[in-house]
Amino acid sequence: WTILPAIILLFIAFPSLRLLYLLDEINEPLVTLKTIGHQWYWSYEYSDFMNIEFDSYMIPTNELNINNFRLLDVDNRVILPMNSQIRILVTAADVIHSWTIPAFGVKVDGTPGRLNQTNFFINRPGLFYGQCSEICGANHSFMPIVIESIPTNFFIKWIMNYSNSLDDWKQV
Repeated sequence: WTILPAIILLFIAFPSLRLLYLLDEINEPLVTLKTIGHQWYWSYEYSDFMNIEFDSYMIPTNELNINNFRLLDVDNRVILPMNSQIRILVTAADVIHSWTIPAFGVKVDGTPGRLNQTNFFINRPGLFYGQCSEICGANHSFMPIVIESIPTNFFIKWIMNYSNSLDDWKQV
């Protein structure tokens, strides 16, 4: 009466473990984006492309344009290519944050001292909004995330222009 249920559980468990392993594998991502949560902003690093780094702060209400969303728009958007595999590495510098984009079905906790990873595939151009969904302090909802998905050829041009402007700045 105990051996038969144990064998049945093993037959159920082995295919499930295989599926869990296959779901976690990433097939050669085109872009790896490192995301670091701070209070009350996000830092991003495109380490695949000559170490491009920037901070992304929420735009204050008094500086918003007519086409910006209050409490959701940022000064530096994350630019990612569409129709390509994207890997996100998430961590935090101070407290636990959660990098969440509901349109992609992505929610990754950023924990200080740990590096969490997930991947996703963007199949259409556009702007995608998210926020920190962890109660990381009084202003946790003021940590917006904006991802701009563009065609791959425009992404390559953006990377080249961004890295060239960094080289010009370093020479000054």
